[in-house]
Amino acid sequence: MDPITATALTALASGLGGEAGRQAWQGLTALVRRPFGRAATQGTQDDGTPQVSSGELEVAALEGDPADPMRAQALATALGVRAALDREFRILLDEWWQLAKASSSGGDVHNSISGGTQNGPVLQGRDFSSLTFKMTRTTATSDRD
Repeated sequence: MDPITATALTALASGLGGEAGRQAWQGLTALVRRPFGRAATQGTQDDGTPQVSSGELEVAALEGDPADPMRAQALATALGVRAALDREFRILLDEWWQLAKASSSGGDVHNSISGGTQNGPVLQGRDFSSLTFKMTRTTATSDRD
């Protein structure tokens, strides 16, 4: 499983990535609220609760202050520890992480120009909006003597 970085968690908690980022963050909060798997609860405290954090407190803390790198690191650590102890959580977390990375990247851009001379502006990139081109039309003139 690829490690989930504190930087990525900060970006998601801050709302970067628009709707896709918001949905990814909601998916993570739902995931950490899942109960621990059976194998992970074998090491429990006297009251039966797991000895490691589920990640819920760290998610809430980062939501409260998304710019705090220490809170982001605490969440990244809690996720890593829980994933190491709970196989089912690790699988689900990895699936979530792959989807979150894919949705935040927005897709690849492949630009290609072919077919001869282009008579006008050519833009290469993606997601252009509010563009205006002021062009003057030129006509071919012949030399008449």
